[in-house]
Amino acid sequence: MLLYIAVTVFAIALVLLIALRQVVVFEYERGLRYDSGRFRAVLEPGSYWIIPSRTRISKVDIRPAHVTVPGQELISSDGVGIKITLSARYQIKDPSRAVHSIASYESALYLQLQLVLRELASASSAEDLLAKRAEFGPRLLEAAAPRVAEYGIELTEAEIKDVMFPGDLKKVFSQVVRARQEGLAALEKARGESAALRNLANAAALIESRPALLQLRLLQAIGPDSGNTVVLNLGANELLPVHGPRSRSADSDRAGPTDEPT
Repeated sequence: MLLYIAVTVFAIALVLLIALRQVVVFEYERGLRYDSGRFRAVLEPGSYWIIPSRTRISKVDIRPAHVTVPGQELISSDGVGIKITLSARYQIKDPSRAVHSIASYESALYLQLQLVLRELASASSAEDLLAKRAEFGPRLLEAAAPRVAEYGIELTEAEIKDVMFPGDLKKVFSQVVRARQEGLAALEKARGESAALRNLANAAALIESRPALLQLRLLQAIGPDSGNTVVLNLGANELLPVHGPRSRSADSDRAGPTDEPT
């Protein structure tokens, strides 16, 4: 009798072991549990035993992910055809809504980014898109985030990677940029020349009012050098020779012989 009970218990345990299956939900995942086809709960990371014929666990990756919207052909507000490549970063915040509210949340995210990008491009000129493309990322994020939040998705980052123009427009824009840079260079050169002339004019006015400053400046310039002779005009009829430093022997030769006391 005891043997029969032991065999029965063993047989039941074996059947349950064969019927059950272990499902592991990892830290970066969330599990959606379905019993007989009905959604029951969102499962946190852990190990779960289920009967496959009755229960199913569908796992959803909730790690941040990136999506790229490449080469969108758009028309700007001034009628210029351009291609824009967009990159966005998102994360699933509500796995149940992301899976149940729409057939493919990835396709929905892609479509919403396309639509918002077209709206922004059609309201901006080609020059603004090129010069201010860094500002379009925050604007695109602000416009698209509420739309994708309906699918349980949080849009955390969006930016324009590339703005491409047709070949003829590229040449035109490069010429415009070159002309602008040349104009800035010419303007800086003119400012430098004007500043130099202004300083010279101020110096000339100062020397005209005080002529002695020019002579002092000249002395200051030739002071460190030797062997220079400069004649300064101190008056109408007075000339003052100024000699630079000489050797002591040369001065004694010019003095001539002297009488020594006996």
